[in-house]
Amino acid sequence: MFKNIVVGTDGSETAAAAVALAVSLAREQEAKLHLVVGVHTATAVAVPAGGANVSDPLGGAALRGVAQRMLEEVAGDVKGLETEIHTGVGDPAEVIIRTADEVGADLIVVGSKGLRGTRRILGSVPNSVAHKAGCHVLIARTT
Repeated sequence: MFKNIVVGTDGSETAAAAVALAVSLAREQEAKLHLVVGVHTATAVAVPAGGANVSDPLGGAALRGVAQRMLEEVAGDVKGLETEIHTGVGDPAEVIIRTADEVGADLIVVGSKGLRGTRRILGSVPNSVAHKAGCHVLIARTT
């Protein structure tokens, strides 16, 4: 049913749950998995230890590293799993949606972080993706 699955990650613990679910679905469906890391500015990079911002002088290499480490942590052996890492600067939800459109995604998987409290009202990645995506969206319960 799904051929291209996009999952957004910022390297956080909650994102790991969404990535794990997307990996499982990609294996089950024999789909290509697209990991997306989007940041507001070119120097903002989320890191697993707590989401701190660090400089990214390598032009995306640190962002790709975040996604690669996340994939290895949750998927372990990725043999037989077709993956591609995408990075982008801008609103993370917009980066995820833009990537999904570019790759012809059938499904976007995002974590539920931000769906409660003030962030829900002000806007959150899962809320924005769910309302703007041109394909199915699965919001993984991560909080």
